[in-house]
Amino acid sequence: MRRFLTLIAALALVLGLGLGGAQQVTLGLSVSTLNNPFFVTLRDGALDAARSAGVTLIVLDAQDSPAKQLNDVQDLIQRRVSAILLNPTDAAALVPAVLQANRAGVPVITVDRAVAGGKVVAHIASDNVAGGRQAAEFIAQRLNGQGSIVMLEGIPGTSAARDRGAGFRDGLTKYPGLRLIASQPANFDRAQGLNVMQNILQAQPRIDAVFAQNDEMALGAIQAIRTANRTGIMVVGFDAVPDAVAAVADGRLAATIAQQPAKMGQLGVAAAVSYLRGGTVSIPVDLQLVVR
Repeated sequence: MRRFLTLIAALALVLGLGLGGAQQVTLGLSVSTLNNPFFVTLRDGALDAARSAGVTLIVLDAQDSPAKQLNDVQDLIQRRVSAILLNPTDAAALVPAVLQANRAGVPVITVDRAVAGGKVVAHIASDNVAGGRQAAEFIAQRLNGQGSIVMLEGIPGTSAARDRGAGFRDGLTKYPGLRLIASQPANFDRAQGLNVMQNILQAQPRIDAVFAQNDEMALGAIQAIRTANRTGIMVVGFDAVPDAVAAVADGRLAATIAQQPAKMGQLGVAAAVSYLRGGTVSIPVDLQLVVR
């Protein structure tokens, strides 16, 4: 109940209930990539919230490059934004960007992914460790605790990849009959998910399930499995992007862990507005398992 009331208070701020001088507030959103529907939805949620609150939101696409994102944050600081919403490409590589914002007196709010250092006034994200465990539990139940599992990992260095992997591995420890036979990065990318899965299929004669740390990799894995004419391999994704939800509905994807990227974007703006008013906001975003 307390978390719900905090959420209502944050959304009330977003809807413009009394931010003095809101028309003069400019926020910056540095997003890791807009070549992924999840982050497009996150951006759109932030833009909607900014319009409702009467604040300006500058959006910059880092294109999955830590170097570009560092430059983007520097640009936002030079443009004298009131606060920065940061969706980091790499938890460690973006620490200097956060430190620069700290020195400039610009508050930083991280969204979806965490950063490994510097002062962050709020972090808006799902519990990725819990989501990884949820995927492991779903697979274990479907396989009756027996089988050979593959994991496709996200971008090394991101908190999302680290936490989802940790949660999944932890979840598997409850089921000694489940073996993780391969775990390789495919960088949250559909084409790389396809290529990595093709290689794993060639090396592994038996695979019962695949956990992909995002839906883009899961959809690539499904394509690889079909091209190889392999059957009986269950694929579970993460994010519940529209293509993945459609794949669950038609039976190609067994399940996906649903985050709420639009809400993350909205609450990122809410956190910034609240902090600029002298308050604090820290809201976990609930996960859901999407199955057919």
